[in-house]
Amino acid sequence: MIREAMLYEKIADNCVHCNLCAHGCVIKPRRRGICGVRENKDGILYSLVYGTVIAEQVDPVEKKPFFHVYPGSKSYSVAAAGCNFSCEFCQNHEISQMPRTTRMIAGEEIQPAEIVAGAKKSGSKTIAYTYTEPTIYFELAYETARIASLHGIKNVFVTNGFMSAETLEAIKPYLAAANVDLKSFREEFYRRHCGARLEPVLASLQKMKESGVWVEITTLLIPGLNDSHDELKDIAGFIAGLGKEIPWHISRFHPQFKMLNLPVTPVASLHRAREIGLLAGLKYVYNGNVPGEEGENTYCCSCGNCLIERYGFRVIKKNLNDNKCARCGTVLEGIF
Repeated sequence: MIREAMLYEKIADNCVHCNLCAHGCVIKPRRRGICGVRENKDGILYSLVYGTVIAEQVDPVEKKPFFHVYPGSKSYSVAAAGCNFSCEFCQNHEISQMPRTTRMIAGEEIQPAEIVAGAKKSGSKTIAYTYTEPTIYFELAYETARIASLHGIKNVFVTNGFMSAETLEAIKPYLAAANVDLKSFREEFYRRHCGARLEPVLASLQKMKESGVWVEITTLLIPGLNDSHDELKDIAGFIAGLGKEIPWHISRFHPQFKMLNLPVTPVASLHRAREIGLLAGLKYVYNGNVPGEEGENTYCCSCGNCLIERYGFRVIKKNLNDNKCARCGTVLEGIF
């Protein structure tokens, strides 16, 4: 299902300038942007994935991961094919890279109102735009989010953060939270391994924070590529400057896609990264993809009391009165 795209302008010779993400593609007639799902047809830019959903299921909100957004709740998760990155370690590359490598766009046709109806029926507190990059199916996400807000359902993005300021401004009234992949703190990493740039991601994080969007950040720790002490210290310092209450999820890498030759992240590396985050003053630092670790739990930043005990994506126990520590009364930041 296609429809005219949002956030573009017509320029000379029937070309268009897409303003959706930081690539800012200039697209010639009968060509597509880097994402593979926005096509110039006779000087009009169309989204090729409006209402075409390739994944739709109910997940624990912790799987996104969001640890400070309705902990223990369900999140209705949707995605369309495509991405504006080309990460060599993508765990969903079969669907994220499909339009770029095969020019195919698979999925089932579904209207935004039907997605909202499914979320309500499932008892989900949130709709998560996830698995691929929500920016590239923005028209679908925007309209779904607008309808969901009318029904009291929160909207959350799991995103690479490479969207434009105009895109963030448009979705801001309907976006409650975002988990942003901060994949590295080195420009070379973004260019070489993701086909993107670092600076627009940092700018998006700053704008989200200023706009009142609840932000959580995830870094996939890849041995030998982004796990040096200096780089982790730089990431932690940036997050602390943005807001010490921002949760930092440090996830374990498993060989994927074009990075099958690298080892799994040692658990000791995750522990070291978490310690760096805590030493930088971050209140909430988590280790991901290692069920049973202490780093899965949420602790009170004042007294150290375990507020939320987890195993994998399951909440085992809560020690909260409303959203306050049951022992000392300190507020746990987030959406509750």
